[in-house]
Amino acid sequence: MVNNHIINEIEKIKNSELSKKVNQRLNEFSSFKNKSTKEWFSELCFCLLTANSKAKTAINIQNELKADGFINLSQEEIKNCIIKNKHRFHNNKSKFIVNAREHVDIKNKIIEIINRKNEMGARQWLVDNIKGIGYKEASHFLRNVGYFNLAILDRHILNLMAEHNYIQRPKHLNKSTYLEIEEKFNFIAEKAHMAPAELDLYMWYMKTGEILK
Repeated sequence: MVNNHIINEIEKIKNSELSKKVNQRLNEFSSFKNKSTKEWFSELCFCLLTANSKAKTAINIQNELKADGFINLSQEEIKNCIIKNKHRFHNNKSKFIVNAREHVDIKNKIIEIINRKNEMGARQWLVDNIKGIGYKEASHFLRNVGYFNLAILDRHILNLMAEHNYIQRPKHLNKSTYLEIEEKFNFIAEKAHMAPAELDLYMWYMKTGEILK
């Protein structure tokens, strides 16, 4: 059964001035197809930082370190930057970023997998090969570099879906639960006539009042 209330709310926002900001953000994501693998790696590190933490402080860290910092600074230097920005899990996250340097050529790897398989195949590769990346973070990364068909099931999206009776708020988000909820999220996207990436920005705004990345 379709909950028309959430569809109507999204439609109202889409018909407002906010849609320009959403479209601008989507265009920024699409532009990553033309960016260097260093910039893709920086976005991967941003998504590593966002796990169980605030996107705003992750953005601040990314702006401070930039791609060269993520690639070249020591783990200690990265850890100190995370601490300075009052971001959580500085030890693990600095370690994950340094470990991820094995995949600094991430752009070529992801494009090759998507050409050979699809976006879901690329997401599974990220989860299997990069420590600190789960389904949510992998979906987030792929959205931010221009792939729009996966759901980013963070706490704001899950809470909104639960409030509108699409799901019961899960205690744990393992693979099977993630895929099950993603199917329901994609159902809403279909009814709202938009890609999952676009729906995510509108639903995130409904819960936070912000359009980030």
